[in-house]
Amino acid sequence: MQIYPAFFRLAFSRMDAERAHRIGFGLIRLADRTPAGWLVRRYCSPHADLQTTAFGVVFPSPFGLAAGFDKGGHGISALTALGFGHIEVGTVTGRAQPGNPKPRLFRLEADRAVINRMGFNNDGAAAVAPRLAAARTRLERTYRSNRPIIGVNIGKTKAVDLADAVGDFLLSTEAVAPAADYLVVNVSSPNTPGLRLLQNVESLRPLLNAVRARADEAAGRHVPLLVKIAPDLMDSDIDDIAALALDLKLDGIVATNTTITRSGLTTDDATVMSKGVGGLSGAPLKQRSLEVLKRLRAAAGEDLAIVSVGGVETAGDVLERLDAGATLVQGYTAFLYEGPLWAARINRGLARAFRGRRD
Repeated sequence: MQIYPAFFRLAFSRMDAERAHRIGFGLIRLADRTPAGWLVRRYCSPHADLQTTAFGVVFPSPFGLAAGFDKGGHGISALTALGFGHIEVGTVTGRAQPGNPKPRLFRLEADRAVINRMGFNNDGAAAVAPRLAAARTRLERTYRSNRPIIGVNIGKTKAVDLADAVGDFLLSTEAVAPAADYLVVNVSSPNTPGLRLLQNVESLRPLLNAVRARADEAAGRHVPLLVKIAPDLMDSDIDDIAALALDLKLDGIVATNTTITRSGLTTDDATVMSKGVGGLSGAPLKQRSLEVLKRLRAAAGEDLAIVSVGGVETAGDVLERLDAGATLVQGYTAFLYEGPLWAARINRGLARAFRGRRD
């Protein structure tokens, strides 16, 4: 029996969603600094059978936490203690920015979904970089081998003109690449004006080439580079991006970000409209995210890592993505509804399924 759903209804469901996130994240970080942190880490640690290799990096589990939960790298150790095989920090921008006006985060509980228009609120790459380095050192000391992985998702500063986007991405790249196990170029958030225009292959090619060169130079090693795309792209555009990724010998694609569509929701239209614009995430995104994954795998063959995200809630969902061609799988929105033991439950379900297939 799960206790958290009842706790969520009592403590968080009537609270402003962003405030609830801040309090919940704070409690997770606090627990990690107490003696209970060791017990949590031991209980939630993924089974050795779940070890997965993607773009030359060994992950303790194929299941990780998508970008957006920890925008500033404040809780990497605490979140990995909960069983996530990797944490994707961000989105981080070249300059610090407050994001969009509040309120900007809204739950659609009947749909197990969230609408956000956060707007890449973060402290900026220069402030986040030392936290990444400290977290990586701590993870290396704590786990020694098979440590959880740190990805960093980077985006464009809102105040920077689209024509100057490459220089802005390079600013964040240079700061965070030395401590990152992999980098993701985010050109698919709907909450930064004009950003999605960078998904056009003519714009994407010079951006990815420049970021890859600067990342490897700053880190003194190859930093795996991926690009995150939107679910709202036309199928032909998805094929074009897959072809570009292969041509550039990119390490992978993260599919998908949030959607600007509002179709097929249980929540009544008036309530949905009252939340305003923003990206929708959670269970309603499941089918489209799976479709994009299958299309990417068909277009890219086996030469590209695909990180599937969108509507993932259960171990069964993770298995479905892996069977459909995902290399890694991420979740986020269900974490808000399922609570801190969510990743551990998924890992246990995956381990049982893997053993069953092996036997």
